[in-house]
Amino acid sequence: MASSSAVGKLSREEFRRQKDLDAARKAGTAPAALDEEGRPINPHIPQYISQAPWYLDTGAPSLSHQRRPDEVPTSNTLDTWYDRGAKAGPAAKKYRKGACENCGAITHSKKDCIERPRKKGARYTGKDIQADDLIQNVSTGYDAKRDRWNGYDPAEHKRIYDEYAAVEAARQKIREDEIDNQTTTDLAAVRKVAKAGKGEGKGDDPDFGSSDEDDGDDEKYADAADAVGQKLDTKTRITVRNLRIREDTAKYLINLDPSSAYYDPKTRSMRDAPIKDVPAEEAKFAGDNFLRYSGEAPDVQKLQLFAWQAAARGNDVHLNANPTQGELLHGEFRKKKEEMRDDTKVSILAKYGGAEYLEAAPKELRQGQTEDYVEYSRTGQVIKGRERAKAKSKYPEDVYINNHTTVWGSWYDPDTGTWGYACCHSSVHVSYCSGEAGIDATKASSAQHLLASSSSAPEPSSSKPLAELAKEDPPTTKTKQNFSKQRVGEGDVELDKERLAQALQEEKKRKNRGDDEDVRWGKKKKSGLESSSHDVTEEEMEAYRMNRRMTDDPMANYVDTDL
Repeated sequence: MASSSAVGKLSREEFRRQKDLDAARKAGTAPAALDEEGRPINPHIPQYISQAPWYLDTGAPSLSHQRRPDEVPTSNTLDTWYDRGAKAGPAAKKYRKGACENCGAITHSKKDCIERPRKKGARYTGKDIQADDLIQNVSTGYDAKRDRWNGYDPAEHKRIYDEYAAVEAARQKIREDEIDNQTTTDLAAVRKVAKAGKGEGKGDDPDFGSSDEDDGDDEKYADAADAVGQKLDTKTRITVRNLRIREDTAKYLINLDPSSAYYDPKTRSMRDAPIKDVPAEEAKFAGDNFLRYSGEAPDVQKLQLFAWQAAARGNDVHLNANPTQGELLHGEFRKKKEEMRDDTKVSILAKYGGAEYLEAAPKELRQGQTEDYVEYSRTGQVIKGRERAKAKSKYPEDVYINNHTTVWGSWYDPDTGTWGYACCHSSVHVSYCSGEAGIDATKASSAQHLLASSSSAPEPSSSKPLAELAKEDPPTTKTKQNFSKQRVGEGDVELDKERLAQALQEEKKRKNRGDDEDVRWGKKKKSGLESSSHDVTEEEMEAYRMNRRMTDDPMANYVDTDL
């Protein structure tokens, strides 16, 4: 309150008397306090309003700190400002000591000069010396100092507005001339010609036209109107997309699966692609990240990352404050990095060698990309186009030696079971090729071997010579068994019952005699005696199997005693 604004600290008794006086003034039993002008002070005013701050407190009850000053100094008004660009008199004729080295004015130094930097300043040339600036001492108040429009001439804005209006009028005039000069069959142009003819018939002025022509002009310029959901900048002629038009499908309606890409309704953004299986180039909407990571956006991200890393190492690099500096430093960094990489590569190759292994084929050749159209099936078979190339091994192929035209292993002789050359049928490795003569010799040798084998075991019931037997019927079952690659006792064999019974009797006699198996199979005894040798037949093999002891069978000696 006003009475409590006394300077100094009150004692306990004085504080009690002050509280009693304030209560009496509020009750109306004591007169109200008076200010320095003799006006009463309302005792119900809160203390934070009636009490003056420490730098305005006079020690007496007062409300002057709450009142607006009656007179405001004229020097502190908002209209008071510097006279921009005012010069103090004519310019000097020669350079003065202590003046600006660039323009020659004595009111500022070179570092504060706002003139264009000269190749040779006025200090050295003594020419084109500028007049001194007019120094004005303008004392402004708190509001005037912080007024951003203080000193602005409103006529400047009107001049800019008039300039833009004149440019727009000229552009509109050029647009009208282009439309009038072109010959089209547009409906609007037909309507204009028809309405112009009606106007001439009614006596209208052809230069100015009628109201019907004005309607035709509106239809004529309707194509140049702004499209729905777009902003058309008439100065730069750039169409900027503002919002989604109603014909476009919303992002969250492309894929209604709840587990698809997340859609943020606040920012209307969908970072991932709503449909994963469709390539980004063919999709209607590939996600906001597709646009964020395409074009020059990755380069800006690399530049920002470089600025952060450089600032973390103590360098004064800031992309937003000085983007040109960041771009130059980034380019220099990349250049030094490439040079260091090349130097390291050269030093390693000079020390260890191996430069020939770095000369790889072009990427197009390594990946097999050609313009030949080849269509394959699901199993990998060629349907259309060129045939698939044969797979090659790591070993040398088509290398012919000793006049051969084929490689070793290209021919197989089923009679002798040997491999050889297909060009000469030679079964000797690294032999010299004899051509067709070698093939004829091999055939003759095989025929003689066949005849010799056939004559070694003739049938007793046949009295014909060997040449006739070779021409008529093939060899008997025994001959087939001797010359075939099938082992004795394998496969489907037709057994002769008489021979099988005879073989069983001979096998029993041999076991009774206790002959060795070496004698049985046509080999010598240990005592040195010889026995007759002959080829084993299927009947003898079957008799041997039927009479041999099955020592490998665990149930061979089993006897059931319960029976």
